[in-house]
Amino acid sequence: MQAIEVPADVAAAPSDAITTPSGLAYKVLSAGSGQDHPSADSTVEVHYSGWTTDGKMFDSSVKRGEKISFPLKGVIAGWTEGVQLMVVGEKTRFWIPGNLAYGETPQRPGAPAGTLVFDIELFAVKEPAAAPEVPVDVAKAPGDATTTDSGLAYKVLRPGTGAVHPAASNKVEVHYSGWTTDGKMFDSSVVRGDTISFPLNGVIKGWTEGVQLMVVGEKTRFWIPGDLAYGETPRRPGAPAGTLVFDIELFEIQ
Repeated sequence: MQAIEVPADVAAAPSDAITTPSGLAYKVLSAGSGQDHPSADSTVEVHYSGWTTDGKMFDSSVKRGEKISFPLKGVIAGWTEGVQLMVVGEKTRFWIPGNLAYGETPQRPGAPAGTLVFDIELFAVKEPAAAPEVPVDVAKAPGDATTTDSGLAYKVLRPGTGAVHPAASNKVEVHYSGWTTDGKMFDSSVVRGDTISFPLNGVIKGWTEGVQLMVVGEKTRFWIPGDLAYGETPRRPGAPAGTLVFDIELFEIQ
């Protein structure tokens, strides 16, 4: 395990640190080799260590020995702002005031309070893929779609190369994008740039039924009625209501 010294200036940002209008202070510890800065929509790969201003370390990917990757807009505001100032190869120390971190009295159990100090080293930046175009037939299934007894409608967009269909008990790897029937995208693994794997019997009924109709390599559009999705009035916070449209590409049956 790598020993990590407490920064000598952990209590307060030194005079040669730069402070942004938000109150975030930072100092470059080692210059980077990259040229481009990440955006808030980027996914970044970093090493980091974090301390409270009394020198107590509360987290460190360096000690765990594993870099982490995450969407930059999905973390505390001080990280979202600060890492956008960096380039690949750079290591920077940040003094993040409580209002840009977890607050003076954090609501998240176990989160550190007040100003936090982070040493962050940026290894890689991945920009999000362009969002897929809204399907022209998103409002309703076209006449050449097939409808099953359950009410699920589907249309093969690209035939697959496989011959085996998954069973409900299988785990599958897919790319997908999902829209409501008014053309609003609510989720997309394509935009995130990462395929996902999941047990086929652990998702909404329309997926469990629909993906079993597919073979590896196939891309299919599904129109899933509300009773096979999250319902007309979803109980799950933030879940989309009513009929949902998904483009799904099947990569692997596990």
